[in-house]
Amino acid sequence: MPALQRRQLVGHDILLARHGNHISSMRVDRRGGRVLAFLDDGSVDSAPNMISPGLRMPETVRSIVRDDWKFFAVVTACTTGFAGVMFAAAVALAGNSGDPGMIALLSSYSGS
Repeated sequence: MPALQRRQLVGHDILLARHGNHISSMRVDRRGGRVLAFLDDGSVDSAPNMISPGLRMPETVRSIVRDDWKFFAVVTACTTGFAGVMFAAAVALAGNSGDPGMIALLSSYSGS
């Protein structure tokens, strides 16, 4: 498994080289693959955020979650549903067994 690293934004470096201390703020346009710089004089400049469009950047935790959030949501829902079914089955089993010790154990469990 490759090591997860923070991605280096090439556009930041390009804009800093172009404008230096005249940049008031920057933001990343992920859809466009660019970095936008808002300059002191009110103008806006942008630079590409990739060295080469075909270059594959290393994965980060944020990029993995962004790409696979539906899968993680389904796994979480299935796990929660399964835990709920198991808890309901344990309660039903204790209630149907008629054993006073089992009922007392289940009702006195603090849950923490």
